[in-house]
Amino acid sequence: MDVFTYFLIYLTAINGILYSLMGVDKSRARKRKQRIPEKQLWGFAILGGALGGSLGMRHFRHKTKHPSFLYGFPFLVLLQAILVGYLVLKLYTP
Repeated sequence: MDVFTYFLIYLTAINGILYSLMGVDKSRARKRKQRIPEKQLWGFAILGGALGGSLGMRHFRHKTKHPSFLYGFPFLVLLQAILVGYLVLKLYTP
């Protein structure tokens, strides 16, 4: 496997993890149990999981009233998409 394949696997995993964490945190919020710290959610988003976080936020209707999440996650998705596009062009341009 090449570097790009490993990168896609990483992005798929990190986005799946953050999507799941958004669902777990919403469930814990409903049950009034110990929550996942926002710093941890942001950490996964910054590490490449912003798309999964945005999708999880919408699907689970979680953190949608927090402007930092509502606008921050989609902004990170845009930045990460630009970065991935740049890396793909750099790797596959002769």
